[in-house]
Amino acid sequence: MVKRPLIVGVSGASGLIYAVRALKYLLSADYAIELVASKATYMVWQEETGMRMPPEPTQQEQFWREQAGVERSGKLTCHPWGNVGANIASGSFRTLGMLVIPCSMSTVAKLSAGLSSDLLERAADVQLKEGRKLVVVPRETPFSLIHLRNLTALAEAGARIVPAIPAWYNNPQTVEDLVDFVVARALDQFEIDCVPVERWKEEGEEWGKNS
Repeated sequence: MVKRPLIVGVSGASGLIYAVRALKYLLSADYAIELVASKATYMVWQEETGMRMPPEPTQQEQFWREQAGVERSGKLTCHPWGNVGANIASGSFRTLGMLVIPCSMSTVAKLSAGLSSDLLERAADVQLKEGRKLVVVPRETPFSLIHLRNLTALAEAGARIVPAIPAWYNNPQTVEDLVDFVVARALDQFEIDCVPVERWKEEGEEWGKNS
């Protein structure tokens, strides 16, 4: 059975490692991914890594695969941020939903107001109007009252809010462990279980990573 694609939106929030780790596990699990990075992502990526993210879709696909360390498995299609005529801009293009990771407060504000000034925003708006899953991973601190009200409006519209807040009960040893916990909780919202993280166990059970 062919899996419906999952849309992954990457906005210009700090913490692009969250997007990289999500792609690593989704592609390794052979999911089809439709990816769109916002205009601000290009600048943030260069600031955080010192590398330039190519704008051309084919080169960008190779770029993301290199960052995620996944050469061939899964299917990755990258879209220019300004191409509002792409397939993911239409409700007739059926998907598993959309994950925006990380999600900037600017993007949260636009999504909560129903604005669609680029492909990422339009694709997210489509998920809400079609009653599909929209999961946003905000990466900001502290939250202002405006941020909280915008997040509330998104939640009221049906989006799931998964803040980039890791846990420590799983005894993380690396930065990647902390990131992977958040990625796993975000993908849980789609009932996708492909991230090998330790989960909470009942008393008497042994700790172990999921498969």
